[in-house]
Amino acid sequence: MRSSAAGDAGMLKGSREQDRYARLEMIARLFDTKWHIPGTRIRFGADALLSLLPAVGPVASTAISAYLIWEARRLGISTGTLLRMIGNVGLDGLISAVPIAGSIGDVFFRANLRNMALLRRHLERSRH
Repeated sequence: MRSSAAGDAGMLKGSREQDRYARLEMIARLFDTKWHIPGTRIRFGADALLSLLPAVGPVASTAISAYLIWEARRLGISTGTLLRMIGNVGLDGLISAVPIAGSIGDVFFRANLRNMALLRRHLERSRH
């Protein structure tokens, strides 16, 4: 289920929260699916590219993912969902730690988009 950041932001009460959600969605897409490999349906983002840089890349990528979780917490996400988000980032960090193969894994395991889907579901439930 893929939807626009602008449409999803409508689930939030104030413009500040809407702006925050749209920013998180943009960052998640940049890190997980910004570019595609021509002639294929394979998409990748900055996360896969950063994992090519030994030590520094995965740490930087994990820091950005942690920021997304921090902002989701500020949007009122439940503790259980927060723990699932942390698990997604932890698994992504383990995948990224493997040289070269980690970059390939990052193309297919998109922790940030998974976390945005969790946030989206939480916001939809709390809206009703």
